Amino acid sequence: MALKELMEAMRFICTVSFWRMVFLWTFPLIISYIKLLNQSIFYKKPIYNRCPVLPLPPTTSVSTSYNTSGKQLPICIITGATSGLGAATALALSKEGFFVVLVGRSSEKLFKVISDIRKQNKEAHLEAFQVDLSSFSSIMIFKNTLEKWLLNSNMHPSVQLLINNAGILATTSGLTFEGHDRMMGTNYIGAFSLTELLLPLLKESPVPSRIINLTSFTHRNVTSFRPGKEIISGTCFSKLNHYPCAQIYEYSKLCILLFSYELHRQRHLTEESKQISVMAVDPGAVKTNIMEEVPFFISQAAFFALRFLGLLQSPEDGISSILDAALAPSGTSGLYFFGGNGRTVDSSALSYNIKLSRELWNTSSDIFNESLLSYNNRIDDRSEKVD
Repeated sequence: MALKELMEAMRFICTVSFWRMVFLWTFPLIISYIKLLNQSIFYKKPIYNRCPVLPLPPTTSVSTSYNTSGKQLPICIITGATSGLGAATALALSKEGFFVVLVGRSSEKLFKVISDIRKQNKEAHLEAFQVDLSSFSSIMIFKNTLEKWLLNSNMHPSVQLLINNAGILATTSGLTFEGHDRMMGTNYIGAFSLTELLLPLLKESPVPSRIINLTSFTHRNVTSFRPGKEIISGTCFSKLNHYPCAQIYEYSKLCILLFSYELHRQRHLTEESKQISVMAVDPGAVKTNIMEEVPFFISQAAFFALRFLGLLQSPEDGISSILDAALAPSGTSGLYFFGGNGRTVDSSALSYNIKLSRELWNTSSDIFNESLLSYNNRIDDRSEKVD
């Protein structure tokens, strides 16, 4: 087994992606920390202190069984909640007073996380849904199931916080059911689709709601980007001799950032739209399962190097910026949280390109609408067969 793993590591070392990770991924992380240092020395940026979580205002349609004050707890949905940052965030926000909905691919892992959280917080209010973010059908089923759950639980038909945390670092090419590259499908298209489908529930919230999208310092490595359909869906990458996993990961994290800023701009065009705020979060380098497809020897060497440089965090420490964004004052929106302690920095210049973000939005909307049409057609076909 060790010999097989060693051979896999040697093959991966011979790829362009490996050397891109080695030489290019550490620098943007250091740049982000330098930006934090410059802020503290040369000028003051606002520090966003965390605010307490308040229950929803009482209504006749809301169950009174969720806290001692007789008010419903605000609902938080966290994707990728089976381990790492997602699981740690679920625990932290359950302690802050959220009813946490955990979303992940493995029901077994979800129930283990719920069990672990309840051991540490007996007052936690939790629910789990098995969802594959790379599958549009799975996302649609979750959306419909969530709405039924809210109705059957006699809870307010709304969501107060959505955290798009799910992400993978795939080292080999693979396609989703819809024909998208599985890394772009999971890291970006899935997050875009889920957000689009849950926007009505976020709009229905009787208190301001919030969307948090997890990005990465690796987005800074992208200096040129054209959001055409082949790039966003990732179909062009399957035609290459070598799968450029590092570059695709960078693209996916730039896309989620461009999407965040564009959604923020759209939500803040009118006073009514300001009900929903949007934030991007870069947790930095965190030891999670994100590198599970990378050969074991290489992932461990990477963790050792980052730990030696003092850049590697545990999931419990890495969620600091996520909590800063989740608990920032009402009205806070369009920011890039990094470094914890309520701090924000500027992302790459490319990420603020409005023309680029609108092109990406249009392409993503086309992909979303095609997936929705295909899903509805399949449902109609099944209904006809049953009839």
